[in-house]
Amino acid sequence: MLESLISSQTRIKLLLKFFLNSDTKAYLRGLESEFGESSNGIRVELNRLEVAGMLVSESKGKKKYFKANTSHPLFYELQALVHKHLGLDQIVEQVVKRLGNLEQVYLTGAFARGLDNQVVDMVFVGEVDVQFLSELVARAEGLVRRAIRYQVLAPDGFHLAQLCDEAGNPPFLLWFSEEKKYQHV
Repeated sequence: MLESLISSQTRIKLLLKFFLNSDTKAYLRGLESEFGESSNGIRVELNRLEVAGMLVSESKGKKKYFKANTSHPLFYELQALVHKHLGLDQIVEQVVKRLGNLEQVYLTGAFARGLDNQVVDMVFVGEVDVQFLSELVARAEGLVRRAIRYQVLAPDGFHLAQLCDEAGNPPFLLWFSEEKKYQHV
């Protein structure tokens, strides 16, 4: 979907990186090794997005870190576009809203770090019918054309630190229960 609107693959990767999880921060050399592309092409796109106000930066030592500008007037629209591109809106619609006693849903793995992947890693926190969840996930996989790998955790004793990856990166909160006065993120 994004490929038909945006011709630069590097720009698409940057939009996914920063707008999938708006807490993501990255610097040029890190992006170079992550994307497997030359630093010059990434630098050009970072500068364009920063000049447009979509990214903000801060220097720490000799590194310039970039992140999404959450105050940009188009921030939420861009984030929604990225979520739709990845099929996250379909997962929320097809799976999350039908499970009943669900409290939270997190993205983990590559998606939590702002990277596109053919596998969507998710954690469902709540008391759910695992058999029904399995059926819903199978349907959602067909819609988003990605594998969905998931685990279910009981809300009692659940700690966010359990979901951090090996590098200590936190998961991305995708959804909160509306019944508990939370909202879709």
